Amino acid sequence: MGLSRTQLMFVGLHRAVYRATGGRVLGKFGHLEQVLLSTTGRVSGQMRTTPLAATPDGDRLILIASNNGGDAHPAWYLNLVAHPEVAVQRGTQVIAMTARTAEGAERERLWALAVQNNPGYARYESRTSRRIPVVVCEAVAARE
Repeated sequence: MGLSRTQLMFVGLHRAVYRATGGRVLGKFGHLEQVLLSTTGRVSGQMRTTPLAATPDGDRLILIASNNGGDAHPAWYLNLVAHPEVAVQRGTQVIAMTARTAEGAERERLWALAVQNNPGYARYESRTSRRIPVVVCEAVAARE
């Protein structure tokens, strides 16, 4: 199940407005922080940028590959699995980060934190039989 035309138009508009305003507009939906995640396309090798909700966890950012509860992982997640070096724009700052999928107890803790931040994730989880990936993004400098 891919995005509808309307959803694709909104994603493109969201991305453009966020970039143009440095996140002052569309940088938050209610209390949810929005970021722009840039990944390298696993097939095309081209840069792909997706607006996403992010949950801060200390110096790290947590992203949820919910795909609105769809049965397939979102393309951005498949891209970062293939190429874990990503860029995340938070406001006007673009941060080079490394992304990985959380597992085990870490995944459970971060999933609970994300659901607390955005209860909609629990609804998405109930819509799909797949285990929704929890992605940890850490600044490259923080990992050295």
